[in-house]
Amino acid sequence: MLPMNIAWGEKSVNKERLEHAMKRMHPDTDILVLPETFSTGFPTGSDIDDVKVYAETEGDSEMVSYLKDISSRYNVAITGSIIINKESKLFNRFLFIEPSGEITYSDKRHLFRMGGEDKLFEPGRERIKVRFRGWNIAAVVCYDLRFPVWCRNVNNEYDLLIVVANWPTVRSDVWQTLLKARALENLSYVCGVNCIGEDFQGNIYNGESMVFDFKGKDVSVRPSDTNLLYAVLNKEKLINFRNKFPAWQDADNFLLSK
Repeated sequence: MLPMNIAWGEKSVNKERLEHAMKRMHPDTDILVLPETFSTGFPTGSDIDDVKVYAETEGDSEMVSYLKDISSRYNVAITGSIIINKESKLFNRFLFIEPSGEITYSDKRHLFRMGGEDKLFEPGRERIKVRFRGWNIAAVVCYDLRFPVWCRNVNNEYDLLIVVANWPTVRSDVWQTLLKARALENLSYVCGVNCIGEDFQGNIYNGESMVFDFKGKDVSVRPSDTNLLYAVLNKEKLINFRNKFPAWQDADNFLLSK
């Protein structure tokens, strides 16, 4: 996990910061999780024409090409969200990029209206599903975390839920509480990665990032010599607990409208 100090609107600087961190990354790392809109920062309160300047064009994205390259070089999956322009419509798009070059993506569904995000982006329709190195993985973006039906783990379809965010320090308690709740109710690991810094509107982000296990315990660790955090996930322990405490079998069924 890399709780990046995002240089707001400076893609080249953020690429340098990412590469610097990856050079110090443990060689056995399987997945590197970056924050929401890690290449630009979150455009709260911006005009849509201003945001389009920072957007990557779908199908011709320099940032996506760069991520594919470093994913391959370091043999690690890279995840996070970026701003995508598709036919003049903007999306806050979560990417899961594998070392093989395969890309899976989904767009943020719940747009943060208190920051005007609903006036900038189009909402997503599908939650991402990925199978990677023996793990079933789902992902949501920031404000999505507040909506348990969208995060629902139906019939244990995922083992790990990744949450990438720009979550302000002022709501730190909410961030921690919701991450832990999603882990407990879904009998899953939940990885939440936040950013660090101050945006152009003065919102402060403390980089608080963590991984909760299926019992609600934070299993993340931070070595003293790096800004990276790590967590070792145990599939056998997860399956054993699901068998011992099969609350998922009694879950209610929900049907989401598109």
